[in-house]
Order: sequence, then structure tokens, then C-alpha cells
Amino acid sequence: MSRLYEKLEKCYEYYRSLTDFVPRVGLILGSGLGGYAKNMKVEMEIPYGDIPGFPVSTVQGHDGKFLLGYIGDVPAVVMKGRVHFYEGYAMKDVVLPTRLMKRMGIEVLFLTNAAGGINRAFRVGDFMMITDQISSFVPSPLIGENVSELGERFPDMTHIYDEELMQIIRMTADEEEIPLQSGVYLQTTGPNFESPAEIRMYGVLGADAVGMSTACEAIAARHAGIRVCGISCISNMASGLSDEELSHLDVQSVADQRAAEFERLVTKSIEKM
Repeated sequence: MSRLYEKLEKCYEYYRSLTDFVPRVGLILGSGLGGYAKNMKVEMEIPYGDIPGFPVSTVQGHDGKFLLGYIGDVPAVVMKGRVHFYEGYAMKDVVLPTRLMKRMGIEVLFLTNAAGGINRAFRVGDFMMITDQISSFVPSPLIGENVSELGERFPDMTHIYDEELMQIIRMTADEEEIPLQSGVYLQTTGPNFESPAEIRMYGVLGADAVGMSTACEAIAARHAGIRVCGISCISNMASGLSDEELSHLDVQSVADQRAAEFERLVTKSIEKM
């Protein structure tokens, strides 16, 4: 047993000591979705700090706990607050929650975030379904010893975002009359926002939105055989695309304003999964 898997198993053993609940869908809440609990029937809450060796979020607006319960009739585990590479955690710890959700039993991981818009056709407040990603600017979460109990050494990433799940999200957005963009998400390390020159470069590379999370979690999920989908809330136009200076409080503000529709889109999509 690898050291990483041994650490994961200790977290899982603690989880199992509390409950035998088996979720089918995992949902990671980004900025603006902190109040999501009202959309589900919560059976149990588990603070991250209670789990042995588990990373704890330090970012304003990111509570640190798992919510276990039902979204519609779908058994789900919800991460209310994620951890980020820029908080100083090793990447293997950033994706430990994703791997623990796999051990809990999830088959689908639904990723959400607040992101900066690079595509000039986007507007602040838009929702973007993630169709692909660029993770080359952050360390791979698979560097180091392979957790063979979860997946193979060289996993394929041709289809990180599941086509069937994307179709469900598209259909749901149409039914709920919620406008939906789609595009490529690029992850940077943060915590600083990007420079205008970097944003121009990312646009040339094919990125439509940029943020400081998500791509590494998607890689870890696919390595473990989890189906992945994701939505970004375009909370600001990226550096150099507007006259506004960027601030985390403004990102949170826009995400909060769009929270009701974001929650509805996520909830209705999960109910179909």
C-alpha cells in the first residue's frame, strides 16, 4: 500500500466510523455557492478539521465541511469549501478530498468555480460549461508515487469532461431558460490575479476562462475513474479586458448575485444524473 493511499484510507476509516452513507455524486462548491445546503436534504455534516490529516480551507467564503444527503433523490456528498494550491498545500493534499469522495462511493464529480472571462464574447455573470481544460501552469496532482489502488500510472485525459454529462447540463439550461456559454478552463497557481500579458497568452493558447482551482481536481478524478463535469461562473473579465482592478471581494459579490440561478442549474442537472 502506497503512503498516499494509506493516508487516504485513514481519512476513509474515520468517515466510515461516522456513517455508512454512500453518495453517488460529489459536488465541489466554488465561490457564490456557499449557501447551497438549502437545495438538498442534509443528513450529516463533517468538518474537514475533524478528519485525520485532512486539509482545511483558509479562504474567505469557503467553509470547510462535507455535507452528506440528497439532491432530489440522488445521494450526494457536497464539499462546502475547497482547498487551493496557493494556500500552501501540496498538490496531493489539494486533491485528497476528491480521492476521499471516490472512496466514499461517488461515480460523478460536479465541479464549480468562479472564473475570470478571457473570451471576449463572455459577459460578467455568464455561466460557462467546461468542455476541456489547460492545467500546464500548475503541477500535476499525479506527480510522485502512483496511487495504483485508484488508477494507472499514465491515465488518458482525452475526454476529461464527460460528453453525456455535458449534454445533461445543456438540456437542463435550455429547460430552465438559463443562458449557458461553453469553453476551455485554464488553472493558474494564484493567489495573485494574472497580468494582462498572461491573459493575452492564455487566450492564444485557447483558454476561455481562468481560475485557481478545478483542473487539478478533474485530473485526480479521471485518474480514479470518476466521470467529471463542471460549470464556471464568470465573475469578472480577466486582467486587461476591462478598466476595473480585480479583487476577491468583487468576485464573491458577482458570484453571490448569480447564486440562485447557479444553484438551480446545478441542482436540476444533478437530479438527471
